[in-house]
Amino acid sequence: MTEKPFKIGTPIVMTIAGSDSGGGAGIAADLKTFAALGVHGTCAITSVTAQNTTGVLETFDLAPEAVSSQIEAVCSDMEVKWAKTGMLASSEIIREVAKEVRKQGLSLVLDPVMAAEAGGDLLRKEALSVLVEDLLPSCRVTTPNASEAGALAGMEVKTPEDAKIAATKIADLGAEAVIITGGHLDATDLIYEAASETFTHIPGTFVKGGTHGSGCTYSASLTAFLALGESLEGAAKKAKKFVEQAILKSRHAGKGVNPVNQLGAILEEKERYLVLRDLKEAVLTLENNPNFPDLIPEVGCNIGMAIPEANSYEDVAAVEGRIVRYRGRAVAVGCVDFGASRHVARIILASLRYNSQIKAAINVKYSEEALEACREMKLGISSFDRVEEPKDTKTMDWGTAEAIKKYGGMPKVIYDKGGPGKEPMIRLLGTGATEVAELAVKLAERIRQKPC
Repeated sequence: MTEKPFKIGTPIVMTIAGSDSGGGAGIAADLKTFAALGVHGTCAITSVTAQNTTGVLETFDLAPEAVSSQIEAVCSDMEVKWAKTGMLASSEIIREVAKEVRKQGLSLVLDPVMAAEAGGDLLRKEALSVLVEDLLPSCRVTTPNASEAGALAGMEVKTPEDAKIAATKIADLGAEAVIITGGHLDATDLIYEAASETFTHIPGTFVKGGTHGSGCTYSASLTAFLALGESLEGAAKKAKKFVEQAILKSRHAGKGVNPVNQLGAILEEKERYLVLRDLKEAVLTLENNPNFPDLIPEVGCNIGMAIPEANSYEDVAAVEGRIVRYRGRAVAVGCVDFGASRHVARIILASLRYNSQIKAAINVKYSEEALEACREMKLGISSFDRVEEPKDTKTMDWGTAEAIKKYGGMPKVIYDKGGPGKEPMIRLLGTGATEVAELAVKLAERIRQKPC
């Protein structure tokens, strides 16, 4: 019995679009989106573009029969129910795609791509009427932005009210549903469903980040969510959120408009898992060492670790309730979780501003013996004085930064001798939680070995 290559129920979707040599839009964006959302992506390339973040430099259209051959090859072997279109540059390609959509019985999301986000025309002017006449009536939903909606409806779309008028006109041309995306309006997407003549607004906010490929990513994610069984409104809401996250997680890639990062949120979740795993291992190291309890301050200690590129307390994990000394043992009072300790988070976030590799810290009991042991271990040491702390600052923010500046680099050890109502403390810094836990254990063992 031959095993199926995909688990039962895994939707197979298709993108019919152009390539982007810069990897930001078109086929590249669509397939990354499909993979991120757990559907199997297939493709039929319509055009090859010489493209980067600054724009489209040249385009090379494939022969219409080459496009239809790709569609037939996939559909004859796989059960494709949902497909989306992107760049369809010529009248001939549009007609061939429309024929295949009808022949294969595909539920189509039509993304009427007319220009690249970074600049450059992707649809010939004479092909627009063919798109409207031949392909639009075959689509389940079309996803124009304001400019594209205006071209399809034959009017300017500058306001939300314009969008409503344009949506009804586009639906009158044959589309079952129209979603006018709000990226060029007020960030609110508008859904119009022709059968019920209803409008639905999906509000949003403008987020900072690269937007190259955002339109492709939206239509691809909408297709994936529809293939997964979501309603149109549900799919549209999830697609909007997915694109916002992809923009927020975008990274610098070239000299022009940075591409969205479809895998950014997934990779962050991976990093969060790895941080929690490392932190749990570090806590076990501390709890299982008989010497470490000697280093636990009266107020308890905590150990924390941040994800890469952390910028808030919620990006730093620590022990809820701290680690305390109980019956001669180190005991974690609570579980490890993100946002559990602002104190240790401030130390780590301040350190990250100076060295992106320093992602973990632990605070331990201050003593002259401990400092001397740090020196013997040849650890870089720096300090700050709470008396010098400016008003309206947080001690750990200011103190960590002050110690780093004083040291002229990143020390392994930062200490202070306390103040009124504040216990003196030593902080050990490192690249990971297990690293600083092992450092703390070595420090405790060295102190224990010293003669009284």
